[in-house]
Amino acid sequence: MMKTILFFGDSLTAGYGVSSAQAYPSLLQKKLEEEGYDYTVINAGISGDTTASGLHRLDRWLGRPVDIFVLALGANDGLRGIPARETSQNLQQMIDKVKHKSPQAQILLSGMEIPDIVPGRYAAEFRALFRELAIKNNVAFVPFLLEGVAGMRHLNLPDGVHPNAEGQKLLARHTWAVLEGLLKKEL
Repeated sequence: MMKTILFFGDSLTAGYGVSSAQAYPSLLQKKLEEEGYDYTVINAGISGDTTASGLHRLDRWLGRPVDIFVLALGANDGLRGIPARETSQNLQQMIDKVKHKSPQAQILLSGMEIPDIVPGRYAAEFRALFRELAIKNNVAFVPFLLEGVAGMRHLNLPDGVHPNAEGQKLLARHTWAVLEGLLKKEL
């Protein structure tokens, strides 16, 4: 039976500004096929989504079987200055819902960061919340989804925020590095 990987995220997951085939979940679908894994990738990324809006829309996605749940939300919270505690609580509630509705599902959390140029402690608190959640919940963790992409003009669209097709390839590579370990556990 075909297994499912649900990518639950924002514009980074949705592939804002690139074709759906160039979004990193689609690139990972191709990689899964090349490697002989029998999985269907579902891209549940919505541009502009925050952890609060993600929490509200999660239930409708959990009505179907999910084998691996990739949680990639939080970037918009950081951009909007939503308190790190609130972002953390929303992400925790999503993890709890997945564990309740699909107890067999493995969870992968993608970390986000905001630039250190943001004044005060916010950038450090925001960065730390993802690692803390991953440890607390014993879930797989990509430390920073945009590692090597953020701030690199040649890997982003003209807006300087969203990865272009080349940047999406790096998001896929970062995610695959952790996802592959989960796939081996599933065998």
